[in-house]
Amino acid sequence: MTSQGVPDLGDVLAARLRIAPYLQPTPAYRYPALDNLAGAQVWVKHENHQPIGAFKARGGINLVAQLSEDERSRGVITASTGNHGQSIAYAASIFGVHAIICVPKEANPVKVDSMRSLGAEVIFHGKDFDDAREHCEKLAAEHGYRYIHSANEPALIAGVGTGTLELLQAQPELEAIVVPVGGGSGACGACVVAKAVRQKIEVIAVQSDAAPSAYLSWRSGELTPAPCGTFAEGLATRTSFELTQQILRELLDDFVLVSDADIRAATLIMIEKTKNLVEPSGAAALAAVLADPDRFAGRKVAVLCSGGNISPAQLLSLWG
Repeated sequence: MTSQGVPDLGDVLAARLRIAPYLQPTPAYRYPALDNLAGAQVWVKHENHQPIGAFKARGGINLVAQLSEDERSRGVITASTGNHGQSIAYAASIFGVHAIICVPKEANPVKVDSMRSLGAEVIFHGKDFDDAREHCEKLAAEHGYRYIHSANEPALIAGVGTGTLELLQAQPELEAIVVPVGGGSGACGACVVAKAVRQKIEVIAVQSDAAPSAYLSWRSGELTPAPCGTFAEGLATRTSFELTQQILRELLDDFVLVSDADIRAATLIMIEKTKNLVEPSGAAALAAVLADPDRFAGRKVAVLCSGGNISPAQLLSLWG
């Protein structure tokens, strides 16, 4: 790890060893129907195949595995729209740690049920992630829980970076990797690994234009809040975060926005063409590829299917 607390490839390699007893590598598949639509060679990295249905399982295990005995005894608390919370609940269940997850009042019920099934205590607060996060931070200070930030945690970034490590070992000739962004840990992990393995690999972040805080912060060079109205809860934050923005400013090649309409269409396409359940944030990377065909034409590109935790109501609404 660098002196600034930024994880490096060595941290990702160490994370792979910690994670290996608990998680199997996920596949990266090509689908001719997606290739035809994109005019490119498209590999889908299926993080929706994780036990919790999302890539964040990697970061949760890597972080909780390294907690001190004192931190474990105090318990952990975090805020999430769902997938990060599931990752902490999953890791806490493995290592016997009490976990509290603060979620928005209208959180995805599939993800909430998963967290509870894993033994976590779920607290509902506020209308969105940032409301839940602020309440979480208050509870952590009041009760002495070990607060796990959803983005400003080097161990989370190193853990999720193991997915890109698997991807490049399986497909070393990739030219571009497209990653959805909420808080940014997934894109940061991809950058850390890709730039250490081969500098010319292009890493592109994508966010909904209905929740563009991370995009605006990356463009301006300073943390920039923005309204959040996206239906893709994995991308839904009004704020951006210092550690992930620091890494993205240094290593990310480009950051693009797509509309919720594009994400909705890409979700349907991924479900149909890959025969996988995909949540909207998990389809955002494909939405970016399909929205700019000239950029990706003829190239070898990977899209991170970051999660598959779509609720029945969300699934029905896609055809609404």
